[in-house]
Parts: sequence; C-alpha cells; structure tokens
Amino acid sequence: MAQQQIDAALFLQMMRAGAKNLDKHVETVNALNVFPVPDGDTGTNMNLTLTSGVKEMEKVRETKTVGKLAEALSKGLLMGARGNSGVILSQLFRGFAKAVSDKSVINPRQLSDAFQRGVETAYKAVIKPVEGTILTVSREAAEAGMKRSWGQEDPVDVMEAVVNEARRSLARTPEKLPVLKQTGVVDAGGQGLVFIYEGMLSVLKGDVAVEEDLAADLPDLDSIASMAHEQNAQAKLDPSQIEHGYCTEFIVQLKTDRRKTKEFDENQFRREMGRFGDSLLVVADDELVKVHIHAEYPGDALNFAMAYGDLTRIKIDNMREQYEHVTEGKTTVRPVQGAEEEEETGKPDKKYGVVAVAAGEGIANIFRSLGVDVVIEGGQTMNPSTEDIVKAIEQISAEHILVLPNNKNIILTAEQVSEVLNTPITVLPTRTVPQGLAALLAFSPEETPESNKQKMIEAYSHVQSGELTYAIRDSNMNGMEIKEGDFLGIREGKIEKVGRDMIETACGLLETMLGDGADVVTVICGKDVTEAQVKEVSDFIENKYPDTELEVHDGGQPLYYFLFSVE
Repeated sequence: MAQQQIDAALFLQMMRAGAKNLDKHVETVNALNVFPVPDGDTGTNMNLTLTSGVKEMEKVRETKTVGKLAEALSKGLLMGARGNSGVILSQLFRGFAKAVSDKSVINPRQLSDAFQRGVETAYKAVIKPVEGTILTVSREAAEAGMKRSWGQEDPVDVMEAVVNEARRSLARTPEKLPVLKQTGVVDAGGQGLVFIYEGMLSVLKGDVAVEEDLAADLPDLDSIASMAHEQNAQAKLDPSQIEHGYCTEFIVQLKTDRRKTKEFDENQFRREMGRFGDSLLVVADDELVKVHIHAEYPGDALNFAMAYGDLTRIKIDNMREQYEHVTEGKTTVRPVQGAEEEEETGKPDKKYGVVAVAAGEGIANIFRSLGVDVVIEGGQTMNPSTEDIVKAIEQISAEHILVLPNNKNIILTAEQVSEVLNTPITVLPTRTVPQGLAALLAFSPEETPESNKQKMIEAYSHVQSGELTYAIRDSNMNGMEIKEGDFLGIREGKIEKVGRDMIETACGLLETMLGDGADVVTVICGKDVTEAQVKEVSDFIENKYPDTELEVHDGGQPLYYFLFSVE
C-alpha cells in the first residue's frame, strides 16, 4: 500500500537517515574542495550542523506532530551551524520547518511546498547567491518536487523527484560555476545535500532501518546553559560574591487553553526577563521559549514567565554550592575585570566588547593586545558554530558586541548569532586575519556602532592579504599545474604562485603583492616555519624594499606557513 502521508515517527527516521548518510560520506564531500589547500571542510561542517539538528529532534521524539519535530530540527541546526555550507543547510530546513509548523502529518503537496519554502529562506540569507552551488541544487530539486506533487498520493514520488533532480543539478554545477569545471569537481555543498536527500528517500521507501542514536557527540541547546554556568562561576572570586546564585532553566509553552496568557514579544520578553538576573539566553519560536538565566530569586523569573504560558523542563541549580565543590582544594580564580561593578549596578560594565576568530596562540595574543575580549579558536578546517560564538559573547558584559570572523566561511555563521541573542551585535565581514587586525586599529570606543563599522571596513579595504600553504592534491588552477605537496602563494583568495621551494614561492607572492609599493609589510609566521626561514623572508623584504616598514610576528597558526599583510 502506498504511504499516503509522512507522520512524526517517519519524519524523524528520514532525518536520522539523512544525517547517517552524510556522516558516511563526509570525506567524499571534503575531497571536493575546489582549492587544493588543507581546508576542505564542507562535509565536516554540514555533518556537524545536521547532527546537531537531529539531536535536538531526539529530545522531542515522543511528539506526535511533524511540525514540532521540524521546529526542533531548525533550532538545532541554527545553534550547530558551521561554515557557509552549514548555515545554508540550516536555512533550508528553517524554511522547511516554517512551512510545516502547524502540520501533524504532511502529504506530498505539503512536502514539496516545504522544500520550496526552504529554498526561498536560504536564498534570502545569502546576500549574493552564487549559482552552481548548494543553492542551485536545492532550488532545482525543489522545483522538480513541486511539479511532481500535483495529483500525487504518495510522498515517495515527490521525494524521488527531488533526489533525481538534485543529482542531475549537481552534475550540472560545473557548467554554472567555471571554477568547478576548471578543477574537474562538482559542488561540495550540493553533493552533501544530495547525500542527505538520498538518506531521507531510503527510509521513505522502506529500504533501510536507522539506528536511533547518532554517532557524533555534539553540543546542543542544553549544553549552552551549562557552558554559560561554568563561565559565570569561574569569573567569581568567592562563592559569597555570587549575586545571582541559581542557574535557572525552563521552557515556556506559549499556546495553552487552560488560562489566558499575555501576547508574546520576544524582544520585550528578553528585556523584562533580564531584570531577574544575568547570563540570560532566550531562544524562541511560535510555540516554545527556552530560557536560561542566573537569578537570585528564580521563583520571580518563573512567575513572570508563567504569564506567557505553561512551564516545563524546569531545572534550578545552586551555583554557590557547585562552585565550592568545583574549586575545593584549588586556588581562587581572578575575577573578570569590571565584574564587581556589573553585579552592583546590573548594567554592562563597558560600551563595547569584541570577539574575534583566530587560529594560533600568537595571533590570538595579538588580537588580545588590540583589545579583543574573547578569541575563539578557529579558522581554516575549524569553523566555529553559532553556539561557539554565542558562548563567547555571553562572557562579555558590554552594551554592543563587535564580531570579527576573519574567514569568509565564518561570516554567515556570525551573522546568525543575532537571531539567538538580544545583545546588539555588529559583524564586521573580515575575510582574513590581516583584515581583522586592520579593522581593530581603526576602532574607537567613543564612536557609534555605525560609525565604527564604516571606519573599520574602510580601514581593512586598503589591506592586501596573502597566505603561504601547501597543496593537498594534484590540481590545475588558472592555467597553473599544481602537484600534491607544492607550496601555494595565495593573494585575496586566489592562487598566484606555485612552487617546490617554500622561500622562493613566498618571495614570489610578496613581489606580486608589493608590485605597486607599500608602506608597511606584516609577516605572521606559522608554527611549522624555522627561524632561518623567517630570516630569509625578512631579508628579502628589507633588501628589495628598503623603504617599506617590516613587522614580524610569531602567529603559531597551523597549515599556513606565512600570513602576509601589505598596506
């Protein structure tokens, strides 16, 4: 008998299968990286993102509606999103979730509508959509599903149409994006999406049975609360100095027929809830509000929240007792500067806070010396998630937060944070570490956020960024034959120099970057270069460009032997 509709249990199985199939093919997706550099992490990012979403579904697995499961999936994807591919994937299923939010089961037409809604949401999330990518694959697949859905009684027919067209669209990506054709690969994100859709179809057809738990062990929404708890506790000098002593977590079910409730406005709710304590985190949708707060009188926070609906999953921990247990037999921890003033006033202790992403302790120290409050370990091959950035921001008591992603694959993730936190956030779209450093030098705590953003972007727009790394596979880029192990000189994301000798390639890249002259050259050295190699590069610059000021820093970054900044 044909499967007429998809119920909650079947939908959960479909998403489990999609995640399992992607997990099985992670390295295949990673290998499709266009550039032969050691940062092919599209498959890893998508895998971590989707697994986070499915794990959130598992928490409400007893629900009887597809809408509730899709909502949980969307929340998990939002918090777990990593890299551009992960963010786009989260937006695809965010739109999907909105389309089925009020559905207990979904029929073929509703399934195709959900895919289409996902595509529309994902395209809106990307400022300049590029065809020949995961966006194209999702769009053309959804269009095929819409066409097939008319008059169909079985969602298998729709899902088959989606999968078949996704495969065909993937095969066409090299024709739409020249760089793919040049390197002889299909789009990595599109391939990842095909694996997800194939897994979903396999369950819908009854071809596979899926285990109930995922292999990956990822942080989820609940873990944010424990991390915020740990950060707050470790910032205190003494348990008696903890003003808001109870870590309080609960969920508000907004829709209840038992009594009259207030109309929910997320921003207003967050502002008013903030008066009950600190370390506040609110995640909301149309039906549920998840709250984490450190409060001295948790009952007051709970009573306030009850005006909006029914409470569930209430958890209250005494942080003073926990802190005494954790620090027993250990030295006390130095308090965060300004923490005492904040506790007394209940207000942020400064106007601006700054979060930056960087790989390498030396680079992290440079950012800290320029006023960055929290440096998130990450970059190539280590794209932080939305949750990681939320965690960093939660450590800072400031009226406004500036975020420097310093990597093109982290910008979209950083921009999603504003959907989770109420703190005003400005994401500076820095694509490289040199851009991030230049932006910080232009920052002024006296300026408005709008003025700072304009001046910081203007400052780093005059910086040239270069990198020296190595090829992880044979390739052909821009007419250059590349062999595995070759050194690659990259300027502004484009491979400019290829060679078998590190210093020769580095100096060749610098010649290209310094062709029009420069006032300052900054060299940031990776963890795998020797003092002798650093001296060779420094001597080259000083001898050939004697009028250029040279700065050399130990960055300690992995994978990239040198980072160059030319101004």
